[in-house]
Amino acid sequence: MADLTIDELASRAGVSVRTVRFYAGRGLLPPPKLRGRTGLYGPEHLARLELVRELQALGLTLAAIEKHVARIPADAPPEDVALQRALLSPWAPERPEEMDRHELDRRAGRHLDDDALRRLAALGVVDAPDGDRVRVANPALLGVGAELADLPMPLDTLVAAHRVLERYTAALADELQGVFQETVVRPYRERGRPPEERERLLELSARLKPLLIQSLVTSFQRAVDDAIRRTVPND
Repeated sequence: MADLTIDELASRAGVSVRTVRFYAGRGLLPPPKLRGRTGLYGPEHLARLELVRELQALGLTLAAIEKHVARIPADAPPEDVALQRALLSPWAPERPEEMDRHELDRRAGRHLDDDALRRLAALGVVDAPDGDRVRVANPALLGVGAELADLPMPLDTLVAAHRVLERYTAALADELQGVFQETVVRPYRERGRPPEERERLLELSARLKPLLIQSLVTSFQRAVDDAIRRTVPND
């Protein structure tokens, strides 16, 4: 990749120039090379910017991000930084999106009136509307959330069910991540991060999330069937 100006780097990373300068001031980016009075940035800067955005998507505070980035060697090649980001990706939620009511209806596949939005907000799918703009906290849940909000069921019941799902899926994700870190990432680091294993880990991280979700759905369906059978008398 050719050297980039700060404007080009910001454009490639999808952030503002002001954000790049802020991150650089917090030590999240190494200093640029200087050509005259112009700072030039390379793939190592882009990789670190993308890693910071991934950590933000996970909900980490700036202080936590700084601690994480500080553990990365200053001379780490961009490929190693990109691998760190890829290893986080399976556990990262979708980034929130802001949209107008027309786009919200289109994405939900139906018209969402104020009552539907109130129910969606209670379920954590959207934030409370601000005028004609709505912040969707979890875009992937918008469609199914709209269907849930449309069910003829008390809102308290939906919220209680949502809290149960949130609690147990969060615990499941934490435990699965711990297994992955302990049995895959830690041995890789202890072996000195051999370059020949990097591509294998990148491929693994890209395939992991959809397979985990498919396994979770299948296992949950089986668990629901078992729970129903236990409520049905045998005689």
